[in-house]
Amino acid sequence: MSPAGATRPASSPLPRRVLVLGSAALKIGEAGEFDYSGSQAIKALREEGIETILANPNVATIQTSDYLADRVYFLPIVPGFIERLLERERPDGILLSFGGQTALNCGVELYRTGALDRLGVRVLGTPVDAIVNTEDRDLFARRLAALGVDTPSSRAVTSVDEAMQAGEAIGYPCMVRVAYALGGLGSGICAGPQELRGLATRAFSHTGQLLVEEYLRGWKEIEYEVVRDAADNCVCVCNMENLDPMGIHTGESIVVAPSQTLTNDEYHGLREVAMRIVRDVGVVGECNVQFALSPERFEYRVIEVNARLSRSSALASKATGYPLAFVAAKLALGKSLHEVENLVTRSTCAFFEPSLDYIVVKVPRWDLGKFRGVSQRIGSAMKSVGEVMAFGRRFEEALQKALRMLDTGADGLLLNERPVIPDLRQALEEPTELRVFAVARALEEGGSVEDISARTGIDRWFVCGIASAVRVAGRLRDAGPAAVGDRDLLLEAKRSGFSDVQIARATGLTEDAVRSSRTRLGITPFVRQVDTLAAEYPAATNYLYLTYNGCEHDIELGREGSVAILGSGAYRIGSSVEFDWCCVNTARTLRELGYGTIMINHNPETVSTDYDECDRLYFEELGFETVREIYELEKPIGLVLAMGGQKPNNLARRCFSEGLRVLGTSPESIHTAESRNAFSSLLETLGIRQPEWSELVSADDALEFAGKVGYPVMVRPSYVLSGAAMGVAGNAGELHKILRKALDVSSEHPVVISRFVEKAKEIDVDAVARDGGILLWAVCEHVENAGVHSGDATLVIPPQRTYLETMRRVRAITGQVASSLRINGPFNIQFLAKDNQVMVIECNLRASRSFPFVSKVLGINFIDAAVRVMTGRPVPNLPSRSFLDLDYVGVKAPQFSFTRLEGADPTLGVEMASTGEVACLGRDFDEAFLKALISVGFRFPLGKVLLSTGPIESKA
Repeated sequence: MSPAGATRPASSPLPRRVLVLGSAALKIGEAGEFDYSGSQAIKALREEGIETILANPNVATIQTSDYLADRVYFLPIVPGFIERLLERERPDGILLSFGGQTALNCGVELYRTGALDRLGVRVLGTPVDAIVNTEDRDLFARRLAALGVDTPSSRAVTSVDEAMQAGEAIGYPCMVRVAYALGGLGSGICAGPQELRGLATRAFSHTGQLLVEEYLRGWKEIEYEVVRDAADNCVCVCNMENLDPMGIHTGESIVVAPSQTLTNDEYHGLREVAMRIVRDVGVVGECNVQFALSPERFEYRVIEVNARLSRSSALASKATGYPLAFVAAKLALGKSLHEVENLVTRSTCAFFEPSLDYIVVKVPRWDLGKFRGVSQRIGSAMKSVGEVMAFGRRFEEALQKALRMLDTGADGLLLNERPVIPDLRQALEEPTELRVFAVARALEEGGSVEDISARTGIDRWFVCGIASAVRVAGRLRDAGPAAVGDRDLLLEAKRSGFSDVQIARATGLTEDAVRSSRTRLGITPFVRQVDTLAAEYPAATNYLYLTYNGCEHDIELGREGSVAILGSGAYRIGSSVEFDWCCVNTARTLRELGYGTIMINHNPETVSTDYDECDRLYFEELGFETVREIYELEKPIGLVLAMGGQKPNNLARRCFSEGLRVLGTSPESIHTAESRNAFSSLLETLGIRQPEWSELVSADDALEFAGKVGYPVMVRPSYVLSGAAMGVAGNAGELHKILRKALDVSSEHPVVISRFVEKAKEIDVDAVARDGGILLWAVCEHVENAGVHSGDATLVIPPQRTYLETMRRVRAITGQVASSLRINGPFNIQFLAKDNQVMVIECNLRASRSFPFVSKVLGINFIDAAVRVMTGRPVPNLPSRSFLDLDYVGVKAPQFSFTRLEGADPTLGVEMASTGEVACLGRDFDEAFLKALISVGFRFPLGKVLLSTGPIESKA
């Protein structure tokens, strides 16, 4: 009898043409990990000579670039559009497992309606029946019960009344899960009947089926990533352990790989169960199995199985160096594991289980502060918008690095300027994004490991690791300035993950003083290699990290003619996959020009952290300390800071002052553009119109200005992304609230206040200049009036409602600004237009989030041109026609995730709230706009429409 899921014998021919379904816009629960997975799948198909077609409306992704798939369709991932695409292209295979829940649901629907059979399209990899068996909660529970595998006591229900009956039968508290959903959408813990009724009512707006199950309070959550081929060969690539106990979604939890608290029997027992499930279900490719494990004894429950690539798959790939998506795509074609090359060694096959000589810590990034009214509690439904991953040789080292990578102001576990935790007991018992800091605070204040572990459900091993860091911090504080002369203490601090800034704060010194003493004592980091085999075989990749827990470098350092690129770090609202596209394209152009490439980034979801995209990948922090260490080790000819968004751009001035060469526009010009008052002063000098403005020192200045120009007024901090802490005030009370936040966020940089221009159009210009002369430029028109952040606005190119005279003035002002700042590389300027008068809002001397949009719609790679300018190379093939000459229209629409954020106010303003975007093309604006709306979740025809007539003033 052939093994379950063997979709075709090895001798049958490879498919000729394959359609890959993408995941569409980034959203909470479905983010950049599917750009990485899909890109890997396309690479694997192309390596086999298979023609690839991609359907994905996410214009910001690497996978929708013109050099990967043979053809790209910017279409909604819904059955109607994809069925038409299948009829047009006639592929003989389709991949459903690389585009998250969006692609999976679409593919399953096409299978159920018979469209795939009618068109002769074969689902490659895991059969649809296996997918249904894991996604349908009732079928899943029954299948595992027949296999003799323990699952939580549960009942599948299809109505609120059935849910209430199930709650009574199972007992409270109970857990509710949604079928065919990603990121725990609609799920939650219910303490009693009232909570269950409310949650079930809301959840049935997303699905037709719920699972009501027992709540395993305090149990550990463990994950296994398993790979299986059609010949029934099976390996466990990675196992991971959540620091947080059950009840918190794995996407919301701090995750550690490999697991640290399991006994040998527990590890191998769960591994055996995971493989048994994967074989029985018939998975061909990659699969994620999630367990709950009792902390008292070896008793487990299988929580869920994802028979597709997931967020955890991307994390496991980057944690181990085993490219799960690439291998899964090869297996979907019918190859066996022993026929797939190990890309790390280039001499062995993929039929192995990685061995790690390091520890990896993943920490989620939340942006809950951007949403009014949202609950700060985290639980079984995802709210995080991104994540970071850190390598280390100790748990506390990797954890502290990861917390700094979040870029939320936390410099590791312990700060003098700490996150505000008003009620420590509550912070320990009710999980929020601050709980890991609350654990450290409680230990500082004398709490016992046993008590803190009991209150939080976090295993004692992890609490002990945090306690170790707390003890080192105490020793630093006790020693004071003398600590930096104690080599043993200073080395212990660095090995425990303390940054120079942390040590400086603990000892009352400056960062420079700490670094000077450290280097004088010979305490510098070592470069270690991620080789997947713990050095058993030589690695052919340069996949690297820094650690003070070592005694030598794993590689020879310094390659002549290299350029270091700083990535964007954690995805967050305002800095997402669009900057990864910019970084990857930068690396491609540099390699084409003959430069060596060094990538520094720490986001496991990205293509830029794929080790075959550059010559050397440092999976490391983007702080100045780490960047300088890598710069001094590798000695590149310069740094590219303009492609990774605001985070690297903010380092420009310090890099310049410390002697690190920054390629492109001068850091002094960057400072002029980023500092609100300096830029406004420049516009005044150039005679360029702008809204009336004033620099703020105190609240009295703001009230005086507002009294002079009248409300509404806008408050704008400097050096921020996505309009962070920006706000429009309609009266004095609102102004006071906005000021408190703005002055706190921008404490080191100027804050300005300006008159808010109502009923004005907003226009974006993306451009590339050389020595202040414009080489490329494109104008995007906002559909919404000014007052909606550009990241939340709908953009259209070419402009549809903007006067030619307005665009002429925009072009002239863009030239003035570029010349004055002597721009060399990419930049973006935002304008207001009203009554044919043009005013400048701001200028960013870096790539913007709309660079992929204008590049792909126009068919001109703005990043390629910018890199050539920054390296002093000529830019060939400059376009001979204007962006106004297009015979089609492109529309970029935002994706919001308000349904994931309990209590959030969904109204838009000057601070960005969207989590992703799509872009679609059409013969005219209406067609492109309609496609874009469908791509972000609108469903037509509409059942009910609210018409609100009359002027805006009457509604205010």
